Order: sequence, then C-alpha cells, then structure tokens
Amino acid sequence: LNMLAELDKDLFDVLNVYSKTKSISDSAVAYLTTMAHRIWYMHKLLKNSGSFYLHCDPTMSHYLRLVCDMIFGEDKIRNEIIWKRTNAKGLAFTRFASNHDVILYYIKSKSYTWNPQYTEHDPNYIEKFYRFTDEKTGRKYQLADLTNPNKDRPNLTYEFLGIKRVWRWTKDRMEEAYKNGLIVQQTPSSVPRLKRYLDEQEGNPIDDTWIDISPIQPKTGESLGYPTQKPEALLERIIQASSNEGDVIADFFCGCGTTISVAQRLNRKWLGADISHLAIRLIIKRLVDTYGEGVKHNIKVHGFPKDVASAKMLAQETEEGRFGFQEWAIEVLLHGVVNPKKTADGGFDGYLTYQTDKGKEFVLIETKSGGVNVKNIREFIQVVEKQKAAAGIFVCFADTVTKEMLKEAKAAGHIKLGTMDTGLDKIQILTIDDLLNDKKPNLPNISSTFKKAQRKETKSSSQGLFD
Repeated sequence: LNMLAELDKDLFDVLNVYSKTKSISDSAVAYLTTMAHRIWYMHKLLKNSGSFYLHCDPTMSHYLRLVCDMIFGEDKIRNEIIWKRTNAKGLAFTRFASNHDVILYYIKSKSYTWNPQYTEHDPNYIEKFYRFTDEKTGRKYQLADLTNPNKDRPNLTYEFLGIKRVWRWTKDRMEEAYKNGLIVQQTPSSVPRLKRYLDEQEGNPIDDTWIDISPIQPKTGESLGYPTQKPEALLERIIQASSNEGDVIADFFCGCGTTISVAQRLNRKWLGADISHLAIRLIIKRLVDTYGEGVKHNIKVHGFPKDVASAKMLAQETEEGRFGFQEWAIEVLLHGVVNPKKTADGGFDGYLTYQTDKGKEFVLIETKSGGVNVKNIREFIQVVEKQKAAAGIFVCFADTVTKEMLKEAKAAGHIKLGTMDTGLDKIQILTIDDLLNDKKPNLPNISSTFKKAQRKETKSSSQGLFD
C-alpha cells in the first residue's frame, strides 16, 4: 500500500482508510490495492483515443468503480454495463438470486473511439412493421412518411404525383428516388411513401444491459476448460465498439487468451500479460489451433528464459526461484501440469499424459535446478514405480549429467503398451539445453491438458502482432 503513495496520494488515502475499516476484510483491501496499481499503470499507457473495460462481480464492483473514478476521473465513465451471464441461481429463498457481472467502461479523453453496436430486430417487430416484400428482389420493407413536419418550408412545398404537400426532400431528389423504385403510391389519391428496406436498417442500439450473450458452456466447442474463460461474443462486442482495424488491444489479465484470439480474428494488433506460465502456454496453443502454425511467426513471448544462462538465473537458490524454474520447465518447455503440492510431493514436480486404448497413462516429471547425481535418478525411479506411472522425465542442466545417471536411467527399461515393449526409454533425462532447442520427450501420443480451439480465419492472413 505504501508504494501506491508514490503514484497517487489521494488513491493511497482512500485505500488506507479501507485498510483501517473493520467492516472491509484485509483480503479485499489487498485485492483493491493490487488492482489500483495495475489500473494506474494501464491508464498511463492508454492512448487518448483508447477505452478501458473492467470486468468484475457485484461484490467488488462498487469499490473498483471508486478506484477507477479516482484514476480516470469521475466524468470519464461511459457505462456501468450489466452482463446477465447465467440463469438465476443461488439462495432464492433468502434473497433474489444472483445472475450478473458488472463491466465498468471508462475513457481517457473525449477523443475516444466509438462504433455503435446493434442487435438484430425482434422477429415480432419485423412481422408487424415490415409487412411488404419487393417482388423483384424478395427484400422486406416498410413504407415510411415523406412529408415534412415543418409546414413553413416554401422551397419544399410542391405537387408530386398529384399530391401537394410540404415534403422532406427537394423535388429533384423525390423524382430521382421515384425513378429508382424507392417511392410507392398505393392509389392515385394516396400520399406517396418511401420504401425502407429491412436489410438497410442497423437494428436496435445495444444498451448497458446485456442479456443476449451466454456464458461459456462446458460442452460447447468454444470451451477450453479454463475456469474464468469468457465467451468470444462478449469480447467481440467490446473490441468492435471501442477500436478499429489495426488498433492495439491490450489485456493485462489475459488468462486463456479470449481477448487475444478475438483481436487476432478482428484484424487488431494485440498484447497480453499474465502471471501464469500455464496461461501463456495455453494462449499460444489456442492461437495455433485456431489460426494455424503460421501465426507463431508473429508471436513474441517476453519474460521467459531464452538460453541456459537466463534459465540458471531463474533457478537461483531461493524457494521462489526454484518453484518458478519448475513451473517454467514443466508448463512452458514440456507442456505439462505442475504438481500442486509444492512440498512433500512424493518425489515428482509435474506430469504429462498420453492416451491408449485402455485409458490415460501418466508420465511423471522431476526437475532439478542445482547439482544432481545417480542417487536422484534412483529415487525418481522408485517414485515412478510407486505411483505406477508409465514413464518418468528427469529435467536438469546439461553440465550436471553424469555417465552413471545415464546408465541408471537406461537400465530402468522401456515403456510398455499392455504387454508390448515400445522400445521407448521408461526414464528419460532431458536437459534444459535440449528443451530450449525444442527437443521433446520420446513418448506415445501426448494428450493436451486443454481442449483444442476451433479453427478460424482472420480477415487478413498477413496480420501482424504487437511487440
């Protein structure tokens, strides 16, 4: 909290009051302080023509709105959007059931980008008002009034098709429209009217209550198994409303990459940030699954080691450093899953899986950031046997591998599929050098932790990404 005082004293004072208020929990204050730091820097980076959207639940939205008011200015909020994300659930016997989230929409200046969004007309509205169909084109239309409500317009007062009125248009424009078949006179004595085609109308303007976008359903093709995944339709509406093609879209809590994927499809440049190695790995996989291998040429990932020297820096001898090294090696280099038990983990740090006709098989992963010896291999072999895993991957630095370690790993035998010997080593030693050079474990088909994203095309195959 004290760090915030250097950025914004007023904001610091408010959060400091919260921290001293017994009715607001310490965890809520910690969350708001973290968010205040991030939002402050987001505002600083935002262009004058840019917009800011913050998705939150109703338990924190009122606190976050005050934080955003202080950073952006209370006159810069455009909307507090209500997104009905699901059907009513919860304790309906003791209160009204909760079924919505809040999206706070702010701008940085009055020169912000805005593209109005519309929904399709209701079928009942179409049936009631668009009762006519063009015989030649099959297009539905309604007949609109052509007279002018201002009766004192001598220059627009004339006779047209035998009817004298004060018209909306000049006589030349009326005659041109009639020539093009856009004006209808149903009887010789009736007032001419304008054909207004349904397919030329923009629809109903979208307001600040969104009830037409459903949440991600687990069994839909869009679901990737990420717990906080948002529907693409939600991000598509936001991106289209507040940006144009070629603009930069940034998501600093990018999770499984819905914002990034939609920005790519809508021909925007983008950047994403997340604290999780797993999230970054999932986003890259999602982009490749959706847009093809070619998209990788335009992706630049920052914050991960690029060589052995920087990997050793990550693996410095602190608990935080070792676990950071483990997560990076397992999630980013091996595309595996980290063992959530950081201590007393039974001798393995993570795992991979592969599918056989009899079910899923597990491959355990052990990572070592410091010195290793043959004893470590023997202990790992015992863990693999105890856990009844199909195989084990032992990760370390190349300069720590000994001949005895390689010999012991080789003696552990081969991976089996049923009773069949695959000829693939059951215990495989992979060095950080190997993994940085894109060497993979020699295993049967490895299944992904997450589902595969649906294939889509961008509007421009040459779209570049923001670095």
